[in-house]
Amino acid sequence: MKNLCLGLLLSSALAAPAFADDHTTKVVYAGTMIDVESGKALKDRVIVIEDGMITAIGSRATIEDIEIPDDAELIDLSDMTVLPGLSDSHVHLTSDANVHGYKRLTRSTPRAAITGVVNAEKTLMAGFTTVRNLGAPGFADVDLMNAIDDGDVPGPHMIPAGRSIGITGGHCDNNLLPYEAQAIGGGVADGPWAVRAKVRENNKYGAKVIKFCGTGGVLSKGTKIGAQQFSFEEMKAIVDEAHLLGLKVAVHAHGADGIETAIRAGVDSVEHSSLITDAGIRMAKQKGTYLSMDIYVSDYILSEGEAAGILEESLAKERTVGKAQRERFQAAVKAGANIAFGSDAGVYPHGQNGRQFAYMVDWGMTPIQAIQASTIGNAKLFGITEDRGSIAVGKRADIIAVDGDPLADVKELEDVDFVMKDGTVYKSD
Repeated sequence: MKNLCLGLLLSSALAAPAFADDHTTKVVYAGTMIDVESGKALKDRVIVIEDGMITAIGSRATIEDIEIPDDAELIDLSDMTVLPGLSDSHVHLTSDANVHGYKRLTRSTPRAAITGVVNAEKTLMAGFTTVRNLGAPGFADVDLMNAIDDGDVPGPHMIPAGRSIGITGGHCDNNLLPYEAQAIGGGVADGPWAVRAKVRENNKYGAKVIKFCGTGGVLSKGTKIGAQQFSFEEMKAIVDEAHLLGLKVAVHAHGADGIETAIRAGVDSVEHSSLITDAGIRMAKQKGTYLSMDIYVSDYILSEGEAAGILEESLAKERTVGKAQRERFQAAVKAGANIAFGSDAGVYPHGQNGRQFAYMVDWGMTPIQAIQASTIGNAKLFGITEDRGSIAVGKRADIIAVDGDPLADVKELEDVDFVMKDGTVYKSD
């Protein structure tokens, strides 16, 4: 080994896409690197990667003091903007956006798992290297996580919830069939001890986060968006049991009462948060609760949902809640609440997660704030800042790049040109 002149390295060819890391030391030359922790764009940075981890970062001048192997592989992104891999706090990889309502009754759990394999690759290629999967049938998302981790299929790092927990007849139940069918959602439970048992069961079968439904939902038959589901005692039992097991808790909640009850119960994030009041925002800020508000998906539901099988009942609910959610997002941003990047991909097509960035900016965030929500912000919510969320020494080499400047036009993140996960290049346009 010896010091290599970076100018010599820059004559190397850009790494070709790969799906199995050869453990070669890699040197990434970034024309611009966004430091999401400081919010600054740094010019002419060099990132050294060994065994999938970042071992050194510096300018071209300082990096020459670092010993680099002769056979190091250069990845020349000198004309691009480099960022940490993006993350999404709310996806459903095993769901098909073209299959809603009664169409979903035709999909088996094995078919959902196959769908998950397809969508995992789409999500990774869109630049999202970590996702939290909030609900899947039969723990198909846990198996998908294991397949990705074992190198069987390409996909992002996953934090799976397994089966979503909900009340009888609630948003997380199966309400599409008559009594005779006895169709009951796998996560249905009523009462404090029953919900504790469901948390324990989810943990037993590999869930890494607990998701429960605290109000009605847009896409569920027969539920009211604003109606609270689960009492405070039940919500507290879910949260306490999950936290005892070292698991964080996400609650699906649109209505104000359900949101505030869940925050008092100690949830880590509120999904959707559509009708959160100013008092709810203050409570979330005080307790450090994250608000994961999917403000892009409404456009897809109202333009494409009917063709995908979304029921008219659900379309009507979305018409009442879509704009209100965006206005409450704006209020939450202005108040300084913790905002997660959560898109609800699966309701709309996977791989389009990046479209939400522009909506976050249109409704009150700066581009760097939106990027921070999807990187270091989500990493804090997930509890993984020690190895993800920013480009820093000691963290995983989860790195993306785009041709333009996302701080000037955040829509650049809708078309990611380069994707690296754990030091392996999966996409290089």
